[in-house]
Amino acid sequence: MSRIGKKPISLPQGVDVQIAGSNLVTVKGPKGELSQQVDADLGVSLEEGVLSISRPTDQKRHKAAHGLYRSLLSNMIQGVVEGYKLELQLVGVGYRAVSTNNVLELNLGYSHPIFFQLPAEVKATANQEKGKDPIIVLESVDKQLIGQVAAKIRSLRKIEPYKGKGIRFVGEEIRRKAGKTGK
Repeated sequence: MSRIGKKPISLPQGVDVQIAGSNLVTVKGPKGELSQQVDADLGVSLEEGVLSISRPTDQKRHKAAHGLYRSLLSNMIQGVVEGYKLELQLVGVGYRAVSTNNVLELNLGYSHPIFFQLPAEVKATANQEKGKDPIIVLESVDKQLIGQVAAKIRSLRKIEPYKGKGIRFVGEEIRRKAGKTGK
């Protein structure tokens, strides 16, 4: 991880970074604002549009935290500039998704619909074309939060290996099993 931590992060145009006294890094950009508390042992510096992180020693813990916080800060900068987008595909007969007022209504083959409340930072749209599987598009500036929400939605109907029914990422390959064989 130490090689990742040594890379400096160059700030694109329109991104403002503030570093508070207790290593609280706040990033503001065109798409939003994010903040991250960095480990107190690490040093964070901003010089001439380049953000860099330094570690005090070569201990294993410091090396791991060095790479971790460099990646987190880089993801924050990319998020406020470009944003993140994940697409989930609902595979199954009768599976539907409707998004209204930050609430996803999912019909996933259960006897009742599932209402999933999304966080305010995550925007969702549901696309449903005739003859194709429904697709849920999640957009956010926070990479960690959008991944957590996508994982929670996927856990509502896990992919089963025999028919391939369930919720998956668009383009995800599923390992299929052979069913029973007759005599």
